[in-house]
Amino acid sequence: KYLLIYLQSSEEAKAFVNAFLKRSMPKKTDEAIQDILTRKAVVLEHYSKKKTKQKRKKPKGFTAKQRREMRLFEIEPEQQRYAIFLPLHELWKQYIRDLCHGLKPDAQPHMVQGKLLKADLHGAVVTVTKSKCPSYVGITGIILQEFKHVFKIITKEDKLKVVPKANNVFSLETDGFISYIYGSKFQLRASERSAKKFKLKGTIDL
Repeated sequence: KYLLIYLQSSEEAKAFVNAFLKRSMPKKTDEAIQDILTRKAVVLEHYSKKKTKQKRKKPKGFTAKQRREMRLFEIEPEQQRYAIFLPLHELWKQYIRDLCHGLKPDAQPHMVQGKLLKADLHGAVVTVTKSKCPSYVGITGIILQEFKHVFKIITKEDKLKVVPKANNVFSLETDGFISYIYGSKFQLRASERSAKKFKLKGTIDL
């Protein structure tokens, strides 16, 4: 934008214009301002102040020790009942049907297996079919919590079992499809498995 200034003979007008230009153009010398006054039009300069960007502080989460002290992942004894989590299992089955496009009889087993390996398993019913520790074999229940190295499972006897993934093979049945999870190759958090590429072929030892 331009500010048109009409010079007058009045000394007060000249003084006002001089003062105004000095404030508007602080980087100009007096000689430069006087030169500008000989013109009929003056382009006023604008100096914008640089805004300093404030660094956003990322919220810090709880440490593993703090989570243990706060008992965030503990299930109270009165809540450790199989019947309470049956609705969760029904929701999980519907989730898997939707994920696998209906689990039709002609569905390819390797496709179902691939989907299950990346799916959220909270609510799934699993059974330990093989183990290096015989006491784990036969444990069946609903997965309540999945951690990197263990499953927490509630059995029909209302017992909360902590079963390590390592050295165990788990079977998982959904609408007639039976899949197997080799725990030693499954030691990831649930949130990490969605980006993991699993090999569906080959021999996997306990």
